[in-house]
Amino acid sequence: MGKEAVILLHGLGRTRFSLHKIASSLKSDYRVINTGYPSRRYSIEALAEIAIRPSLEKCRDANKVHFVTHSMGGILVRQYLSNHTIDNLGNTVMLGPPNQGSELVDFFTSKPLLASIFKTVNGPAGIQLGTSANSKPNSLRPNGDYPSNFNVGIIAGSKSNNPFFDTLISGDHDGKVSVERSHLQGQTDHIVVPFDHTFMMQKDSVIDQVKAFLISGKFNH
Repeated sequence: MGKEAVILLHGLGRTRFSLHKIASSLKSDYRVINTGYPSRRYSIEALAEIAIRPSLEKCRDANKVHFVTHSMGGILVRQYLSNHTIDNLGNTVMLGPPNQGSELVDFFTSKPLLASIFKTVNGPAGIQLGTSANSKPNSLRPNGDYPSNFNVGIIAGSKSNNPFFDTLISGDHDGKVSVERSHLQGQTDHIVVPFDHTFMMQKDSVIDQVKAFLISGKFNH
């Protein structure tokens, strides 16, 4: 069997290069699969298969397979695990996940013209990330209904750099996702960091927390 592996999944509209710093930090201790996928081209259901299945094939002999995700990447893991079992699943760290959707999507899909522009820019997956009960994040089963080996640590940001978005998102938020809506029922651990959604994965302290959770299944509070 090989050493433990980590699959990285970037967010909507990003590329695998957005997680390059995390990948570099982990590669001495893990086999790192930094997966790129066409996030604006397909639905979340399709993207989960496109991104995760080939990545798992690359680490079939690993003792454990961990996930580190940014934003929508966390929803892809939830989607995949709603249909598949990963026997050697390790720990999952989600950075800024819209686990209960984002109010920004609600706003940008509230009017036909806005919705059309939003879908053109963000694709069908972006439309699925609202906060309604039938949105994809809220229609997926909660963590408590997943296999017992799904251990999830969530890192939520609390810094916003967009005053307009401050009027759309309630409570503390990272400019895209509120701290409250990052939570997932049954989560193993949760912390809040003073960083924005777009660049939190570049922060050394966040990477240190990722490493801590991968090793121990808990953050350094």
